[in-house]
Amino acid sequence: MRPKFLILVVDDDLLLMEILIRASRSSFPEATFVQAYSSSGALTYINNLDGYGPKIVLLDINLQDMMTGFGLLALLHTHPKARLLPVVMFTISQLLRDIQTAYSFGASSFTVKPFTYEEWKTYLSHLRLYWFQTVTLPKVSFHKLN
Repeated sequence: MRPKFLILVVDDDLLLMEILIRASRSSFPEATFVQAYSSSGALTYINNLDGYGPKIVLLDINLQDMMTGFGLLALLHTHPKARLLPVVMFTISQLLRDIQTAYSFGASSFTVKPFTYEEWKTYLSHLRLYWFQTVTLPKVSFHKLN
């Protein structure tokens, strides 16, 4: 059985998954998270998908990688299948230039990471309300790229 709402999280924070899983139990129980710690890891994950993949991508700007989140966002925007995935920028930055850059590269939205556990639960509740209950998303089927 595939997850109801798979979310690809591209973020190099090693503790983030624990927070997301715990907070989602009450705020977004339909969500299942898979984390890529780098842009290259995210591309490898996407290129190796066979069948249905994530419904949305949560993408941090600052990755400890050769490619920033903006670079990955630009690549995803032109990817044969992943270009249909909504990408939610997921960062600590509140700089106007980062917000403008994200949207100019094709981000679906720009969000600031929560700070407290209660804020995480609220954040996930809002993700659920908008991306799971309100928006109609395309069904994107992936096939391995050779």
